Amino acid sequence: MFLTISTTGTPERPATDLGFLLHKHPDKAQAFSTSYGTAHVLYPEASVERCTAALLLEVDAVALVRRGKGKGRGGAPDAALAQYVNDRPYAASSLLAVALSAVFSSAMKGQCTARPELPEQPRPLRIEVPALPARGGADLVRALFEPLGWTVTVEAVPLDEQFPEWGDSRYVRLELEATRLTLAEALRHLYVLLPVLDDAKHYWVSSDEVDKLLRAGEGWLPDHPEQKLITSRYLSRRWSLTREAMERLELVRLAEADDTEVEEIDNAVDEETDTEEKPVPLAVQRRDAILAALHASGAGRVLDLGCGQGQLVQALLKDTRFTEIVGVDVSMRALTIASRRLKLDRMGERQASRVQLFQGSLAYTDNRLKGYDAAVLSEVIEHLDLPRLPALEYAVFGSARPRTVLVTTPNVEYNVRWETLPAGHSRHGDHRFEWTREEFRTWARTVAERHGYEVEFTPVGPDDPEVGPPTQMAAFTLTAPKEEKAA
Repeated sequence: MFLTISTTGTPERPATDLGFLLHKHPDKAQAFSTSYGTAHVLYPEASVERCTAALLLEVDAVALVRRGKGKGRGGAPDAALAQYVNDRPYAASSLLAVALSAVFSSAMKGQCTARPELPEQPRPLRIEVPALPARGGADLVRALFEPLGWTVTVEAVPLDEQFPEWGDSRYVRLELEATRLTLAEALRHLYVLLPVLDDAKHYWVSSDEVDKLLRAGEGWLPDHPEQKLITSRYLSRRWSLTREAMERLELVRLAEADDTEVEEIDNAVDEETDTEEKPVPLAVQRRDAILAALHASGAGRVLDLGCGQGQLVQALLKDTRFTEIVGVDVSMRALTIASRRLKLDRMGERQASRVQLFQGSLAYTDNRLKGYDAAVLSEVIEHLDLPRLPALEYAVFGSARPRTVLVTTPNVEYNVRWETLPAGHSRHGDHRFEWTREEFRTWARTVAERHGYEVEFTPVGPDDPEVGPPTQMAAFTLTAPKEEKAA
């Protein structure tokens, strides 16, 4: 893991002033121990006209794993071999950003005791990073650095130069040049944006990371056009931390606009009257999406297949447009809890006539399920072993054949966005599988074609541009009567 910082000079302002700014003498090669390896600082060239400082980080992959810094979100994958064999020793990442902060801490703060006038002086700078993970490609690299005054040269690294047909890797070679920035500003840019481009951190992101981000982003982050992306990625997409950081950045921006202190702006907000909306839980978003789809279908008689503890049945009962609601589950314990939730034993006669719960397995045909307008399988199919899916498919689409069928299931691609979900783990211990968007759509289209349905897909929850929504929903609409399809 390697980067260089170069500057040019004149006899009046020699390039070797870089040594004063970095607090590292150009005539010495120095080494600094870290918990994950050794950081080396050396000067490949040092003259009046040109000076280059190099930071080389030797990562000890074994030490990284033993200290627990190679596991989980932001570190090496949990697969046993991948903890030891990965790109950490070679590609610039949060490890290099932390090394920058540790080795050049005074320079990053703009402090120079020997030459106190130097830190505030802009100087020509050239920074080279030969291997940088860039999730978002060259366009994102430019979008992050160019607004800060850098001239950006970025070159994609091919997967294998001998096989150009394989295409490019996710790594780039980066060169940055600027003439109007101070060294402290340059180091703070790198400290924040290296892990943003890697989109991962090797350590657990806690609340103090917000303070680190705001300190390093002082003077440039509040007005950066990619502020939201930078904040979210730097904080490993932890919603609560991202929200806190965005609020504080907005206070900084407002204070600067009003030429006042942040504290005065902040004190103007009465916490007791703060009416900012809290994020809507995914379960609620999923239920709302199902209700909206049922309304659009015009369904009045609805099956909740795999109803569990009756949350959806309860929501359906509150809407008088649904005249008959049936909850079906294989678990008697779940049905008992659902009955208590719905207070069936105390429900009025008119309301009770609209709802019933009964035990049944979706792996078998059941004449009681025929004749309904719509059926919902909300987070159900992933609890079945894959070999049993054809039986469920026939029981619902081949035998019961409601006019509308709604199926929701997790999108496994989104799992990387969950803060507390270890890499490679399912969202629920009972999930037999979790599908990508393409896998789910392939299955749904095959089912629709086989049984005479049309199918449309709807994202549920925030639709991430890279990995899609947390939940995916398929809405099947019957187009061919069973007899015609069989013919």
